[in-house]
Amino acid sequence: MTSHHFNIETIGIVGTGAMGRGIAQIAAQAGLAVRLYDTNAQAVAVASAHLADTFAKLAAKGKLSETDANAALARVTGVNTIDGLAGCDLVVEAIVENLDAKRVLFRELETVVSGNCLLASNTSSLSITAIAAACGDPSRVAGYHFFNPVPLMKVVEVIDGLRSDSAAGDALMALARRMGHTPVRAKDMPGFIVNHAGRGMNTEGLRVAGEGVASFADIDRIMREQAGFRLGPFELLDLTALDVSHPVMESIYHQFYEEPRFTPSPITGVRLAGGLVGRKSGEGFYRYIDGKQQVPQEPVAPTKLPTRVWVSRRNAAAREAVLALAAQAGIAIDEGDAPGADSLIVIAPLGLDATTAALDEQLDASRVVAIDTLFPLVGAKRRTLMTTPATTRAARDAGHALFAADGVPVTVIRDSTGFVAQRIVATIVNIGCDIAQKQIASPHDIDLAVTLGLGYPRGPLSLGDAVGARTILTILNNIHAVLGDPRYRPSPWLARRAQLGLSLTQPDAADINAINEAPQ
Repeated sequence: MTSHHFNIETIGIVGTGAMGRGIAQIAAQAGLAVRLYDTNAQAVAVASAHLADTFAKLAAKGKLSETDANAALARVTGVNTIDGLAGCDLVVEAIVENLDAKRVLFRELETVVSGNCLLASNTSSLSITAIAAACGDPSRVAGYHFFNPVPLMKVVEVIDGLRSDSAAGDALMALARRMGHTPVRAKDMPGFIVNHAGRGMNTEGLRVAGEGVASFADIDRIMREQAGFRLGPFELLDLTALDVSHPVMESIYHQFYEEPRFTPSPITGVRLAGGLVGRKSGEGFYRYIDGKQQVPQEPVAPTKLPTRVWVSRRNAAAREAVLALAAQAGIAIDEGDAPGADSLIVIAPLGLDATTAALDEQLDASRVVAIDTLFPLVGAKRRTLMTTPATTRAARDAGHALFAADGVPVTVIRDSTGFVAQRIVATIVNIGCDIAQKQIASPHDIDLAVTLGLGYPRGPLSLGDAVGARTILTILNNIHAVLGDPRYRPSPWLARRAQLGLSLTQPDAADINAINEAPQ
């Protein structure tokens, strides 16, 4: 492997679409000389005009001084031939997501640039090692995956291919910081960090909908208001559009050789075929009128409270919270070891469906309602209530009235292992743990990449710690036991740390000293 010293002052960008322009903008603002190239000369002119307009707008808004805006624009030069990239210290490729096209370009770049020029690909889904294999010197090739829109999405994944010189990745990490971005480092594996970690929310949301547990809007409401995410899975899919996200789901599933954790859903396949791709087509999982999402009305909560409530003793903390709500609503508590004949029966399972949990305690399933206590019931913005297939309408409505008595909205769902929030949150955490287990990235970088790249309230490992690693492990083990689906098998990273009482963000203790001693 060639040893390189990379000093980056002039950056070439091949491909002048949204990504290429965004990278050009942040590089020019950071004081780098930028050369823009596209096989279509017209596209270079359009991109240059777009950048002039962008810098002018930033100056008008007071985000940049007039002098800085003019200086940034003066650093950007359009070049009409690939030879115009000679003399660059780094060339970033941002062309079509096609392995052959990228390999042809990288081979051509090698004939133009000097031996000390770093070559980087902004690919989101292709192997850096595979791209670099086309080069005479694969050691200077690395991944540099930005997110759209580049100036606002402040994270960039730096990917080491199998033959990449670590100096290449080090130089890209330093450059990212200079451009005001936060770099995270990953091994060359499908989906890198963000697209790999992002499988949890969408594929499990689709799985819940596919089992007929709840509507798209209800699943979104639960994930937003109960679990605290900015967007639910279906709002997210409508935003990214199925013509983009469905192929990524399929690609990552196949690249991991049909790993059950990443199984795509026929729901998105059918909708994509029908052109219901999301916001941009006016209809996806929601309809959009003048760009405004149309959300179905929620049913009005019933008000007829149960006369008496019996609460399972299996989960002490959950029992206390339910009893407090019942007392607040003035409902009599059935304190018997077994429920009386007229009592509403409330259970709070972790990972189990209401049917399994009810039969496990030998309860009358027709009077059972299950409440999700993954997040605190008191102070909640939403609660989720689940019925068994045998639960009567009267019992369902009485349960709904009880949990809505203090004005908190309640979503009533059909029976499901792990409700909605439990199974989606557990899947997100489990996939994050597996990324750490496979040493694709450090625990710190996994959480950083996900919070910045996906906008989650916490990274998957911190989220697991916040809910409790043992709780997540119980949820997964119980779902796995009921469904027998290997999709829910717990990651060894999660299982071991939960058993030892360690944080999910903690590397193996023996590795911590080595990490602390490594040069940053």
